[in-house]
Amino acid sequence: MTDTVCIVGLGYVGLPLAVSFDDRGAYVVGYDVDESKVERLRAGEDTSECLGDDVVADSDVQFTADPTSVGDADYVVITVPTPVDDLQSPDLQYVEAAGETVGRHLSPGTTVVLESTVFPGATSQVLVPALEDGSGFTEGEEFHVAYSPERVAPGVTGRNVSEVVKLVGARDPAVGEDVKRLYERIVDAGVTRTPDVETAEAAKVIENVQRDLNIALVNELAVACDHMGLDTHDVLDAAGTKWNFHDEYRPGLVGGHCIPVDPLYLTYRSEREGFSPKLILQAREMNEYVPTHTANLTIRALNESGRVIGDSRLLILGLAYKPNVGDVRTSEVEGVINQLRSFGVDLAGYDPYVAPEDVAREFEVDGQAELSFDGFDGVVLATAHREFERLDLASLAESMADDPVLVDVNALFDEQRALDHGFVYERL
Repeated sequence: MTDTVCIVGLGYVGLPLAVSFDDRGAYVVGYDVDESKVERLRAGEDTSECLGDDVVADSDVQFTADPTSVGDADYVVITVPTPVDDLQSPDLQYVEAAGETVGRHLSPGTTVVLESTVFPGATSQVLVPALEDGSGFTEGEEFHVAYSPERVAPGVTGRNVSEVVKLVGARDPAVGEDVKRLYERIVDAGVTRTPDVETAEAAKVIENVQRDLNIALVNELAVACDHMGLDTHDVLDAAGTKWNFHDEYRPGLVGGHCIPVDPLYLTYRSEREGFSPKLILQAREMNEYVPTHTANLTIRALNESGRVIGDSRLLILGLAYKPNVGDVRTSEVEGVINQLRSFGVDLAGYDPYVAPEDVAREFEVDGQAELSFDGFDGVVLATAHREFERLDLASLAESMADDPVLVDVNALFDEQRALDHGFVYERL
């Protein structure tokens, strides 16, 4: 590749993308407003915790906090966060700010690609005006815009940049083909053109809306089964013997940057057009209730073990939002902790991917540097990291107080084995 590609935003999406283009021979500039992050990247530190320090150190990506580097790029790819605000509405301030910054340094002929998740129409309504205001140029004349949503899954084997099919949407077919060719250089799984930008934007959010709905269904089943005295996993196993039953979804906490957020982006745009998607919103409500349900199961287990709730001490195992990553932002484990704290339970936390000081800062509980079960009345296994699969239940039970509690949110352990080792066992 002889192209210069500038990646704007070096988080868990932007950094792997920058390294991928670098691996395939492009001249890559990695720009971020966070100067401390840039310094760490220059020192060879993987700030995304997705690639490994050696991968970053071995790359030739030019990491910088200088926005003038945008002017040298043939392609600028924006990968900034798109959260929701306190009112659960899309917060596109980072997209707008990135657009204005890129616009101020944009060279004629450059193509700007947005990868951040947005509501349908946001590329045209938010990014393009910011680029035009910053540059004084007109989109479609001095510069071009396309949309290609990120689809990577950090921590999941087979779901990195090259292994997941890419979508590309553009208003100008020639621009769409050009951007498609750009991504085909790094995406081995293939690149698919959509009819327009809005289709690609909508496709991205509906992918996670579908997951949110399916997980909400089994989470609601878990609550219903609990009220009926049934084991949710036994019910799902039995139902899964039918050929057309979708057996891939299990109850659990739904955190992260995508699944809890993307449905709100879709409903925001739909409601602006006069239709409120009730099913999508109810699914979100159900999944947001799961931390409370988990805490209630924990309190029930403590009661069954004969303990005084306010005198109980529990260890939270796993605080990241999903297994095998160290990202605690938007982790629903926080909701479980807050609920248990409201009952007066004393808590500590351990996560093999999260530094103890980060545990203390994010969750306001003591963070363990080395895993120890001594002095605890029980464990809430909240995030099923692969390291926890090797835990020996017999040793756990011996280390803790009599009749210890095990709340196994993701059903990592066999219930009967846990009971045989003396645990008061609960799972969603």
